Amino acid sequence: MDSEDKAMFNEKALNELRGGFSGNLVLPADAGYDEARKVFNAMIDKRPMVIARCASTRDVVAAVDFGRDHGLEVSVRGGGHSVAGLSIGEGILIDLSGLKRIAVDTDARIARAGGGMLWGELDRATQAYGLHTPGGRVTTTGVGGFTTGGGYGWTSSKYGLACDNLLSAEVVTANGRVVSASASENTDLFWGIRGGGGNFGVVTRFDFRLHPLGPTVLAGLAMWPMERAPDVLRAWRDLADAAPDELSTASVVLIAPPEPFVPDALKGQPVLGIAAIYVGDPQAGLPLVKPIKALGPAVDLIQPMPYTDFQAMLDPTAPPGKRSYWRGEYMAKVSDEAIEAFLNLAPAAATAGFPLTQTIVFRIGQGVSAVPDDASAFSHRDARYLFHPIMVWDSATDDTRLIAIGRELAETMRQFVTGGAYLNFTPESDRVRDAYGVAKYERLMALKSKYDPQNLFRGNQNIRPSDAPR
Repeated sequence: MDSEDKAMFNEKALNELRGGFSGNLVLPADAGYDEARKVFNAMIDKRPMVIARCASTRDVVAAVDFGRDHGLEVSVRGGGHSVAGLSIGEGILIDLSGLKRIAVDTDARIARAGGGMLWGELDRATQAYGLHTPGGRVTTTGVGGFTTGGGYGWTSSKYGLACDNLLSAEVVTANGRVVSASASENTDLFWGIRGGGGNFGVVTRFDFRLHPLGPTVLAGLAMWPMERAPDVLRAWRDLADAAPDELSTASVVLIAPPEPFVPDALKGQPVLGIAAIYVGDPQAGLPLVKPIKALGPAVDLIQPMPYTDFQAMLDPTAPPGKRSYWRGEYMAKVSDEAIEAFLNLAPAAATAGFPLTQTIVFRIGQGVSAVPDDASAFSHRDARYLFHPIMVWDSATDDTRLIAIGRELAETMRQFVTGGAYLNFTPESDRVRDAYGVAKYERLMALKSKYDPQNLFRGNQNIRPSDAPR
């Protein structure tokens, strides 16, 4: 739209959206507009024409209809954590932060969560009853984008992905209909929203299966100086490959924080960390974490702790308002050669992005691979590891340099990855096909043609309708 069209839009069209809208509309001239358009990654600087802060499913319907009828780009924000900035666009932003209702049915072990819930909020509600479902490793992550993108959590080793624990969902489709999706209703849509992202509609309610866990778990982080890293990382790899599903682990190169529990010689220096959680009774997990402790870490914080504390462990390294570049690349195995390549670059990357940049390798198979690949749109369940560089910095003057370092990390590890991409961690739009494979992508395109033939929901890792130009 040109400036005259925008003036017409502001003057005339918004009144029809205001009618019956129970939430708030935020416009560029409003005092709170700049705050309302902020997302997790400070590199993203987009100015929606209108921000529709929805308070109900009916509001979401009105916003979807408005965007469609006026030819606007439609974007959807739950937690706003998309590192690629896909949770905001230049047209109408459907903000779900007002949909934070949650109900926990302890008898049925189901949590019914509104589409604007954050994982920290859901964890607190379910942990009040000693229950949980696999969720985001940063508490400010939105339930919606995380789940529809698949959702690897710390307890996925035992209970699968977040989307594997989705029992049903309420979805607003591109034509403004409100439908239920489950194993018995709109089963094709249910298949698609579990891994297909926000391509098929706006999910306004998620019903999750809950599992007993906590409130205390055996979990935490251990750290070693970098000179110990090759031996420790190989030992971790061997332990992770043989571990039962109840033991979830990851290795990480990070900058040791200036905390009292860190030896002075390590503070501010790159270190190798191993994060672990036993998904079960803490006492039963002691023999399984003993081999990690036997490696003689300089810092050992693996101990009984509240599950919600462990879920928040990464929060200090992922604060909102920083500039970020991530990747999510699958690995079939972690070879000695991969360990050498990883350790050649990861410490320098952490130093360059001081103090928050880190590079993680998650052990991810286990309970995730137990679910059949064709059960949902999510793919690459046979991958055993996930390589995840996280570049984080403050100043725009460092954008080019630190993005280049992140890409160099990914390029160096290319010889060790499968070629598949985890889209929740991937900013590049050309990796969508890599996330699904040919056959599944064709099925997703056909599903897109059924539920969103005009590609209204395209502000995402987009799957185009079957008949769209390629």
